[in-house]
Amino acid sequence: MPPDDPAEDPAPISRRSLIVGGGLGIASVVVVGKLVTSGGGTQPAKAAPASATSSGGGKGRQAAAGPPSMEGADPAPPAEHVYDRVISGGRVIDPDTGYDQVANVGIDGARITSISTEPLTGKATIDATDLVVAPGFIDLLSYEPNDYGAWFKIGDGVTTNLGMHGLNNTAKGFFDMYGSASLRPPVHYGGAYDDSYMRTFLKVKTTAASQPQIDKMVAQVEQSFVDGYMGLSFEPEYTPWVTDDEINAMAAAAKKHDMPVTFHVRYSSPDEPGKDNATALAEVLQVARTTGASVHVDHITSTGGTHTMPQSIATLEAARADGVDVTACMYAYDFWATTAASPRFSDGWQERYRITYGDLAIPGKGERLTEATFNKARRDNTLVAAYAIPEEDVVTGLQTDWIMIGSDAILEPGNNNHPRSTGCFTRVLGRYVRDQQVLSLPAALAKMTIMPAKRFGTKVPALQRKGRLQMGADADITIFDPATVADTSTVDDPAQMAKGVSFVLVSGQVVKEGDTLNKDLRLGDPIKAQV
Repeated sequence: MPPDDPAEDPAPISRRSLIVGGGLGIASVVVVGKLVTSGGGTQPAKAAPASATSSGGGKGRQAAAGPPSMEGADPAPPAEHVYDRVISGGRVIDPDTGYDQVANVGIDGARITSISTEPLTGKATIDATDLVVAPGFIDLLSYEPNDYGAWFKIGDGVTTNLGMHGLNNTAKGFFDMYGSASLRPPVHYGGAYDDSYMRTFLKVKTTAASQPQIDKMVAQVEQSFVDGYMGLSFEPEYTPWVTDDEINAMAAAAKKHDMPVTFHVRYSSPDEPGKDNATALAEVLQVARTTGASVHVDHITSTGGTHTMPQSIATLEAARADGVDVTACMYAYDFWATTAASPRFSDGWQERYRITYGDLAIPGKGERLTEATFNKARRDNTLVAAYAIPEEDVVTGLQTDWIMIGSDAILEPGNNNHPRSTGCFTRVLGRYVRDQQVLSLPAALAKMTIMPAKRFGTKVPALQRKGRLQMGADADITIFDPATVADTSTVDDPAQMAKGVSFVLVSGQVVKEGDTLNKDLRLGDPIKAQV
């Protein structure tokens, strides 16, 4: 049981409490390689633009023609400069500016210092011929970067791991834990205050909060921003006793500090009167209109949009047109997962999600369930996957320009996890960009990089240097083969490394090369808000 005083950090918990109760010599001059095709085909009318404002749309800051450079960045070094590392001859894509051409990238220390079509010389060189060179992916909807799952994130091209669904700790406790030498992860890390977890400080678990308790939670969330959290998370489907008074009071505090508010929304039904997707989204929009806060809908294809994606998107687009700052994210799978004892599996779940026992499976084992085995899973509170998302909902979400990519998972020992924990980003690039041509490669990369960086980076200086492949930006870089990139994990075996991710650089250092992970490099830095 957490202490009453949030200054006394609770013991870290791995999941939401309600859910789980190169060589060193001088390289020879680089030769620029040939253009890599995207395999993207014709871009759909609603595909994401190459750049995005904090809300996910708008024009890039700079035309695509010249080498992209962050405002205030130093000019490129002189031609004779020897870089610490050069990435040569790849298709360099910066989704912020639209820059997209074969070029060479020069890195000094932890920063990108040159992008050029002219040869560059480095102490070490990565030959990226026929590969795509992109900003490191930002997983906006992950969890605590445990030492097991974080390496699968690297394998999926992720360099920044954000727990915007909420983290099971105070901000001080979280950053102290992962800032320690023994637990420092290979990915950068940050996240949001989790209302459902932090209520346990007040021993308010299954009842509405009183006004004094709400006042104390408002103070907690404001302190969390001071201590580095970069948002506020609610999940009323798992905490149905949370009232509008509680949500609005805390969201108003977030607005005061220009922090976003994320929602795992209250309902996930397409057609249950008063408890449907439309009602759930109306609650989120009410919070935005009442408090002025920026709001974000978590995993909309599984919660808030299942079977109603066109209508749900139309509702949010109308609100956006009316000035409401609302975005959403998704993972590109036709099944979701949660623990069998959670409120999501309350009575009526078969009708609510239009599925049966046979549409359920246990990740890590893959076995389909019966009524008897489901009841055992409920008793054990085992994570269960539900094949309940129509494929057309996935496509519709990917083709909506303000919907980003977020996994909603990180693999944990035991492997009872959704495969989105290990293949979320590569699945989009392989299945939906290359194979099905649902959206273009630059559009997909924008959803994984610049859009989350801008959406959550208003008060987060570190994010203002990430999600970009520009001179002056952090050298967090993912290099992949567009012809082979793919997820390989399954419900039967989620612990499968993605393929086609050739190199991953964190802070300018190579943490993944081919199939090799350099586990001696734990370079993750805290991603903290500044208020």
